[in-house]
Amino acid sequence: MKVKKAELTAVAVREEQYPSEDKPEIAFAGRSNVGKSSLFNMLVGRKNFARVSGSPGKTRTINFFEVNDSFRLVDLPGYGYAKISKAQSRSWGEMIEKYMESRPNLIKVFQLVDIRHDPSVQDIQMYEYLKYFGLDGIVVATKSDKISRNEMQKKLSAIRKILGMKSEDKLIPVSSLKKTGGDIILDEIETLIESAMSGEVLQHEI
Repeated sequence: MKVKKAELTAVAVREEQYPSEDKPEIAFAGRSNVGKSSLFNMLVGRKNFARVSGSPGKTRTINFFEVNDSFRLVDLPGYGYAKISKAQSRSWGEMIEKYMESRPNLIKVFQLVDIRHDPSVQDIQMYEYLKYFGLDGIVVATKSDKISRNEMQKKLSAIRKILGMKSEDKLIPVSSLKKTGGDIILDEIETLIESAMSGEVLQHEI
């Protein structure tokens, strides 16, 4: 898939602010500072498409990006940042849960983890949550340029084991810095969108 057009179409904190349900959506979830914004920029081929901040916890809204006039990529607030208040953390968690549980045109959530570290308790909880709602199956291991090739397989195996991924589940190492792995993600998205449009993928059960 080639991204020819991409634009921010909605910024939401409440359900009534979501865009219409007329297009399939692929969401991205991950801990604060895992590299979601950098990944978005790589996928659409634009440097400042999604803002990149050195301060974790900056994404405080659900951001909807329409791509090629045919589907949306959805940037969810980062979770697990210790320096925000418990009330704010709870608010963001409720925001994410509401979207995932109520959005009928959401067909998959790509979960991002930092390849350098074992998945956290929050990462495991998120994967179990996605599994419960049938939205799991694809994990993106970011910042793969930060480790050696020899270390990569060991890290990927650890991620699979800790999250309890099935053999058929996909784990994609990416580097926004070296621009690697983005083509694999776009191919996966294209397959998901085509299946959804042909009716092969049903709405996830709530």
